[in-house]
Amino acid sequence: MGIVTGQPEDTGTTTAVETKRVLLAAPRGYCAGVDRAVVAVEKALDLYGPPVYVRKEIVHNKYVVQTLQKRGAIFVDETSEVPEGETVIFSAHGVAPVVHEEAAARQLKTIDATCPLVTKVHHEAKRFAATDYDILLIGHEGHEEVIGTSGEAPEHVTLVDGPDDVPNVTVRDPEKVVWLSQTTLSVDETMETVRRLRERFPHLQDPPSDDICYATQNRQAAVKKLAPEADLMIVVGSRNSSNSVRLVEVAVEHGAKAGYLVDYADEIDEAWLDGVDSVGVSSGASVPEVLVRDVLRWLAERGYGDVREVTTAEESLTFALPRDLRTDLKAAGLPTTGTSDHAWTI
Repeated sequence: MGIVTGQPEDTGTTTAVETKRVLLAAPRGYCAGVDRAVVAVEKALDLYGPPVYVRKEIVHNKYVVQTLQKRGAIFVDETSEVPEGETVIFSAHGVAPVVHEEAAARQLKTIDATCPLVTKVHHEAKRFAATDYDILLIGHEGHEEVIGTSGEAPEHVTLVDGPDDVPNVTVRDPEKVVWLSQTTLSVDETMETVRRLRERFPHLQDPPSDDICYATQNRQAAVKKLAPEADLMIVVGSRNSSNSVRLVEVAVEHGAKAGYLVDYADEIDEAWLDGVDSVGVSSGASVPEVLVRDVLRWLAERGYGDVREVTTAEESLTFALPRDLRTDLKAAGLPTTGTSDHAWTI
């Protein structure tokens, strides 16, 4: 896999240097939904030519957004900013039905890059709303995914922003209530929220399947495993990435002595390494592997060249590109499959 390895620097303190190591979490980085969304923008640029408009950040990663901007992607906050008749791509986080209606009214060509696992939660919300359930959506207020899911059934959805928000929840009928969740949350915190909700509403129903996505769970599991051995945890990811932020929290909660979130290697403060023998490294589900490699090189230059991968799962899931884009690619005689240049899978 091209893991960075090497001999420690000879500084005359052999014993101390030999203890310096990196524990590299696996799985890490790009998940199937992120890869699908990024590839959708890349192929749309190849097929239609720039500019291609993207509503919101396609995924929550600064490097990815800047790279696509250089290729001709234009990121906007609302469909009203897209010229009539142009192509707009909806981000991996999903959108409410009203956004589709606004796009249709402006005669925009839409490519829906919503992660299929987010789409699953949308379908669950619609199904439970159709049978008049109160839906307790566990998630972070203002997050794009939460806004999109809530928009499927606004009269039925109540947001529950963590365990401490549970006392504020009210429902119409305690016997007709179900919980759903944002896909990128802390597994432990979500289960604690559910436990407290069930104390208040004993008839609370579970979703048909886990809403927290496989990639979020796998990355948290890997971090949990290495955290007790880590003096320092470095997670590569952007600050608006919910799943990346959760990885730092999970690391500290499970034994890491300190944890930090960085977009790039040059954001690491050398002072963080004082007294540190073991550095844990992971990355959020929207982070390209090239950024992790930069961090490993940065650490190797400072004596942390011994890298041990800590693996808790193997991932092979892939998602097909959005249907309308596949149709256009096929008509143009272009490949309808592929992964991003920056994708990485185990």
